[in-house]
Amino acid sequence: MEILNENSTSDNTKDMKSVADKDDNEPADFEKALQATGFGCFNLLLILAAIPAKLSIVFSTTTMAYILPIAECDLKLTLFNKGVLNAVTFAGMISSAIVWGYLADTRGRQKILAFGLLADAVCVLCSSMSQNFGMLVTFKFLGGLIVNGPSAVLVTYLTELHAAHHRPRVLLLLGIVTSFGTLMLPLIAWLILPRDWEFVIKDFNVHTWQIFLFICGLPSFISGVILLFLPESPKFLMSQGHNAEAMKSFQIMYALNTRKAKNTFPIKTLIEEVPTRDVVTNEAVFTIEKSSDVNPKRIHRSMSQSLRDGWEQTKPMFRKPLLTRSLHVYLMQISILMGYNTIRLWLPQLFASISEYEQEHANSKESSNLCSILDYSVNKTATIVTSYEKDCTEHQNVSVDMYMNNMIVSISGIVGYCFAGMIVRAGGTKRLLTFGLLISGALGLSLYWSSSGLTILIISSLFITLCGISTSSLLGMVVGLFPTTLRTMIVALSMMFGRLGALSGNLMFPVLVEIGCIPPFAMVGSVLIFAAALSFMLPKKSTFT
Repeated sequence: MEILNENSTSDNTKDMKSVADKDDNEPADFEKALQATGFGCFNLLLILAAIPAKLSIVFSTTTMAYILPIAECDLKLTLFNKGVLNAVTFAGMISSAIVWGYLADTRGRQKILAFGLLADAVCVLCSSMSQNFGMLVTFKFLGGLIVNGPSAVLVTYLTELHAAHHRPRVLLLLGIVTSFGTLMLPLIAWLILPRDWEFVIKDFNVHTWQIFLFICGLPSFISGVILLFLPESPKFLMSQGHNAEAMKSFQIMYALNTRKAKNTFPIKTLIEEVPTRDVVTNEAVFTIEKSSDVNPKRIHRSMSQSLRDGWEQTKPMFRKPLLTRSLHVYLMQISILMGYNTIRLWLPQLFASISEYEQEHANSKESSNLCSILDYSVNKTATIVTSYEKDCTEHQNVSVDMYMNNMIVSISGIVGYCFAGMIVRAGGTKRLLTFGLLISGALGLSLYWSSSGLTILIISSLFITLCGISTSSLLGMVVGLFPTTLRTMIVALSMMFGRLGALSGNLMFPVLVEIGCIPPFAMVGSVLIFAAALSFMLPKKSTFT
């Protein structure tokens, strides 16, 4: 019976059998030990935790866009206040990027993910209880500062807990979750925000937009709780010299996947990637195994050598041709995300204004255009801010069309990603990037001449789709434009500059709207055309493998 069961198993048993056939006493490297754990219940539990974690990261930068039309009277929001709420999460992310990177590389992946997501859930809960603009901005900034840690660590943690042949599928799953997260948010908003669920608890006002924020914080809480019970990344533990703890992580994974006892794990010893560190006292004094005396001068020389090695590795970034090339990438990322995230985060407000304008001018013979709609929105916002004693109920009725339009935009983005792969194979990444940015810039400018809600919906759908594909294409090109030793750093820096562009665009947009109708769309179109010009100057072929 056992032989029959072994023959009927999948890759899980085959992987472990190939490992068991080898000498059990021979120290195993990370990949060999990870392969021996198999694929099963543990991996499914890990994916179950990763899905809400990824959703919480998507929600963190987008939820404000959906409450602005609803909460503008409750919070007395000016146009600039709305821009600040859209931008403040990016400000938190930028300010904490270096700190989280250090903590993830010194304190571990699992702790950063679990406690970071739980802390983010607390911030979202506090923001859902906000009674004024200042309180909401504070907690959204803290939320961006905190969620940046899990955002940076999630992919690393997932890849370090999956064997090499499973990693591409896991990363693909994360990409799919990101795409559907942008679709789920307007769907959740449509289910909650139009409802009349407002009430007062001892002078504490609860509005539907606060309930919406609270529900959007549940993915952070769910994933954080699940991750509390998952082990630390054995790859991280081995890199820190904690092989005994790494072995425990492997055994937990093995036991959950195979439902066998931990002590039956076929791997008995792990290779020493670095000298083993053991805690000697409660004061966390470390000694080096098989070494009776530690020379402080030797440690100092070792640290100095590590710093010199690090500088030697990064020094090419500050010299030609990599310096010019990296500046190209940073400027392109700033420009793309300045245009992309500005329109993306202002679309719910824009669709809400279109819906209100068309309802109010339903019997008017005047032709509507985006300029008249923006003028109406600016005047309406100014009226709300000055009417402090007025009941806000009448300002919170937003048409269902607003949510439906945003769902259509999200669906168009998902469809676009499906066809992007075929286009890349046919025309190449650089052509897709250059022409995608040129068309996006033209579409951004053409919003100025939009004459109806339908044309705005079509143009914005194409705009969001092409900009999203261009962003992914740029990050994909980095792989071939820079050597392996610098790729991760270049990607991290480009993402930081991209968030700076998103922050700047959302702060500039309301200021430009108050100046006139064409300036905001001229800004969006020009930065994308500028990015297209920069992409044209990038090398045609990959120069590194």
